[in-house]
Amino acid sequence: MTTISIPINNNLNEYIDEQVRLGNASSKAELIRRAIIKFKNDEFVSSILEAEQEIKDGKILTGDLDKLAEGFE
Repeated sequence: MTTISIPINNNLNEYIDEQVRLGNASSKAELIRRAIIKFKNDEFVSSILEAEQEIKDGKILTGDLDKLAEGFE
């Protein structure tokens, strides 16, 4: 596992502390990991929705949906 260090502003830090205090995550690290996983999954959903729109627009698509689904956490 790799550790990264990022600067954040006070508002974000307070929000993270509040979420941990409210029990929405057991630690700051868990909250950040969950946020990154959600972002990653949102990107995959966006790609799928874009592909669906391209199909509706009559574009021909190639690819492997099973491979795409592997990207979900």
